[in-house]
Amino acid sequence: MTGSRTTRWVRTAAALLTGLALALLPAAPATAAPGPVVELSRAEGGKGGEITVSGSGWKPGALLMLLVCGQAAPDRGVIGGTNSCANTDGRAATVDARGAFSAKLPVAEPPKPCPCVVHVAGVTGQQDAVDREFTVAGHPIAPLPEASGDGRLAVLAAVRLDGSSGLLTWFGAPPSREVVFTVGNLGSAPVKDPVFQVGTGHGVFAPQYEERQWRGTVQPGRKALVRLPVELAAGAHGDYQVSVRYAGKVLVEQPWGVGRPWGVTLFWLLLAVVVPTALFRVGMAVVDRVRPAASPAAARPSRRRRPRTSSRTRTRTSVPARREAGDDEPTAVLPWFSPDSAPSAPESSPTTKGQA
Repeated sequence: MTGSRTTRWVRTAAALLTGLALALLPAAPATAAPGPVVELSRAEGGKGGEITVSGSGWKPGALLMLLVCGQAAPDRGVIGGTNSCANTDGRAATVDARGAFSAKLPVAEPPKPCPCVVHVAGVTGQQDAVDREFTVAGHPIAPLPEASGDGRLAVLAAVRLDGSSGLLTWFGAPPSREVVFTVGNLGSAPVKDPVFQVGTGHGVFAPQYEERQWRGTVQPGRKALVRLPVELAAGAHGDYQVSVRYAGKVLVEQPWGVGRPWGVTLFWLLLAVVVPTALFRVGMAVVDRVRPAASPAAARPSRRRRPRTSSRTRTRTSVPARREAGDDEPTAVLPWFSPDSAPSAPESSPTTKGQA
């Protein structure tokens, strides 16, 4: 009885130790999602030739830009940005529903010397970038610029845009901001005066990057606050996206909504009202000067008065003469007497009534 109980305790302890050991074992790493891949039909070509660029693992429906770039390497990216690429001979490709694409790319000499790469970058949506080593036959070769160290910068905090629009921006002045972010040095060497690339994109257009050098040193394991100026063109408005790259990789993407410069619209509305009014007044002044002056006699009002006609005269002339029956000639018109002009009989005169 005691032996069976001991056996049971041994089995229970073994099960507990086995479970504890399984819990302490490191978990198997999850299978990472395959990133975008680019393949070239050949690794070398001369100017005027053509290669086929294909890829997989890209976001379906994304628009890609294919370029031959100089002064670049797959591990360091395109150091000079798109200014080091043959932009006029670039091609665009659209990713299908399976995340794959294939396009023909002409071989052109980039403005910078080799080492060269075929640079494939997303224009819309997720802006991934992949560089594949490529040799342009007959193109000059020069060593890459020395890196500032083995330090690796990464963004540690949220990104923000500092600044506001003033009155001049409301009237079409270039909007400007400062993109502010915190970076940390994850490498083993200090990073001194790093050169960032700041670009702004609008709609489906790819960002146009410009170099911005930050003055300072980030020691290994330390962090620093970085402020970089960014400015748009005059009269810009709409939805923009600010991107910051370092060593060929995008560190920051921040949306920026720019209001419409209503002051410009107000100016044109006022101009549309003021200019016609001014032209009308000038035209009226010209007409007043050009038209002939009126003569003094014509300008002086006439002071001649119409002759007055008395009521008695009007009565005489308006009443026609009576004609007796059988008279050939008209009789004279007897005057009309007003009551005050008629002769009155004297009170003392005897009446003649009844006398012969």
